[in-house]
Amino acid sequence: MLNSYSRKEDICTHLGDDYERYLGAIVPPIFQNTLFTQKTSDQGYSYTRESNPTIEIAEKKIAALEEGEAAKCFSSGMAAVSAAVMHWLSKDDHIICIKSVYPRARELLDSYLRKFGIEITYVSGAAVEEFEQAIQPNTKLIYLESPSSLIFAMQDLAAVAKLAQAYGIATVIDNTWATPLFQNPLNFGIDMVIHSATKYLGGHSDILGGAIVSRAEVLEELNFRERGLFGAVMDPHQAWLLIRSLRTLPVRMLQHQQSSLAMATFLERHEAVSQVFYPGLPSHPQYELGQKQMSGYSGVMGFIVNRSYEQIMEALRGLKLYEIGPSWGGFESLIGPMKVDEQLAWHLGIPQGAGLVRISVGLEHIDSLIGDLEQGLNGLV
Repeated sequence: MLNSYSRKEDICTHLGDDYERYLGAIVPPIFQNTLFTQKTSDQGYSYTRESNPTIEIAEKKIAALEEGEAAKCFSSGMAAVSAAVMHWLSKDDHIICIKSVYPRARELLDSYLRKFGIEITYVSGAAVEEFEQAIQPNTKLIYLESPSSLIFAMQDLAAVAKLAQAYGIATVIDNTWATPLFQNPLNFGIDMVIHSATKYLGGHSDILGGAIVSRAEVLEELNFRERGLFGAVMDPHQAWLLIRSLRTLPVRMLQHQQSSLAMATFLERHEAVSQVFYPGLPSHPQYELGQKQMSGYSGVMGFIVNRSYEQIMEALRGLKLYEIGPSWGGFESLIGPMKVDEQLAWHLGIPQGAGLVRISVGLEHIDSLIGDLEQGLNGLV
């Protein structure tokens, strides 16, 4: 639902800013207050944990970008993941989840929800038949992440949504990698979309945030229960910074995409690299699926070097333009080897001890980024 703005660039720059309401201010103010009193007027606000004008602007933009009815913002990506998952579940229910899901989301399922009797079945997600075979009488949720963490595998969203609807099962997807500019899962029949706003939506490595987009009636209930009761609402200043970031999201994502396609092509050709995980490469085994359900590609990818973790780390420490850090989606380029233990190897479907490296291509000049990385990789040949 795009309201009066039909193009996503216009949504990012103007939707919800309501210049008349805010005295013509081109940048809406921050309502950095906890409560709203009704002695002189009632504008429909009471307490920021429930609603706030600044937070609502960010929510309107994100909902429109995802072509959904409504959105709710949270204090972190994991707050959004937790609320989304728990909204659909009761004691002793069953979840189907893809194997290569974000590790902290997997920890929520494995280490936390099991104490409530929640059962989890993991599938690779490569074929819809895997999901159907995993369905149990108490299955209430299918949790997706497409493209997924570290190996960037995809699921057929339309096929999974159709299957879930036939069995009365809810579907939730983490859409952080693709962003709402490049993929809109609700249009394929998915029930609920999650974003870590800390990543591309924020884009400047200066805020934590999360968002959920779904049907208005679903989010009205979630706002009262999972967000209101848990209290993990986004702070107004976080929301104001998120609004600032969304204004440049389209231009940033085009640059991330252009640079990342060049980076992935370079990595695929380098003799130290044995495999590249990036959906934008024609060599990706699910390239055609990605072409069908995504309109573009973001800047995070993985690749394998046939060297030990320690050797790779030593080479990466010598890079000039890359920082080594755990996040991604910001203006800066990040790189780091991953320790592939037995558990992670099973979830990713790669050999234990594989020299897996994740890279987030930032907004530096791509020739500089490739040149810097090439020097490091040359030492690993």
